[in-house]
Amino acid sequence: MRRPLWDNLRHRSSCDMPWCVIGYFNVIASVEEQIGGIPYQMKKSIEFLSMVDECGLVDLGFNGQRYTWSNRRGPCSIVWKRLDRGFVNDNWLASYPATTITHLAVAGSDHLPLLMEVNVRQEANQKYFKFLKCWVDNDTFLPLVQRTWEKEIDGHPMWIFHQKLKATSKKVKEAEEKWLAPNDPTDIATLHEIQAQYVRHLKVEEAVLKQKTQLQRKVIQTQDTFTVS
Repeated sequence: MRRPLWDNLRHRSSCDMPWCVIGYFNVIASVEEQIGGIPYQMKKSIEFLSMVDECGLVDLGFNGQRYTWSNRRGPCSIVWKRLDRGFVNDNWLASYPATTITHLAVAGSDHLPLLMEVNVRQEANQKYFKFLKCWVDNDTFLPLVQRTWEKEIDGHPMWIFHQKLKATSKKVKEAEEKWLAPNDPTDIATLHEIQAQYVRHLKVEEAVLKQKTQLQRKVIQTQDTFTVS
């Protein structure tokens, strides 16, 4: 079932433009990209590796956890594989040499999401305080405001939530790595608890992004009305 995809990629590889292929390939490129399960036979990857070579694609590598997929089974049955990756051609590397792939913490899936960063835009504009309604729905919001108001801190207090989200994401990755190494069933409860906390943080972040989008739409509509008038 993979062969039509390999043929399609070969057909498209003749373009001279910067080209990126990223996602779920359902195949590993070396035996080191699997842990657990029956020993992998590399002959299953020959057609995949041949396609990569014929298309002139380069694996971008990754930051973060080594494997992107797990069958999520119990001890002695768990299997980890790197099935998701990003490829680029030489023209892409010439245009965007700083492209990176990061394996993010998993949340509600057996695959880790991939974050592809092409560049980092430096914003020199001054940033103003914005109040987001989702903060007041958190029981710890007012106590946090009180504690923050009463003590000296380094940095802007409005970034505390985002730093907690990053810290929770890091904890998820550490818990996954801890469970991966010894395959100890006692670690899975901790992993699930941290994942649940991470999902809660993601839902708050989603609410923030939705509100920001609505505010931007209102600004655009106001500008359009002003122009028409």
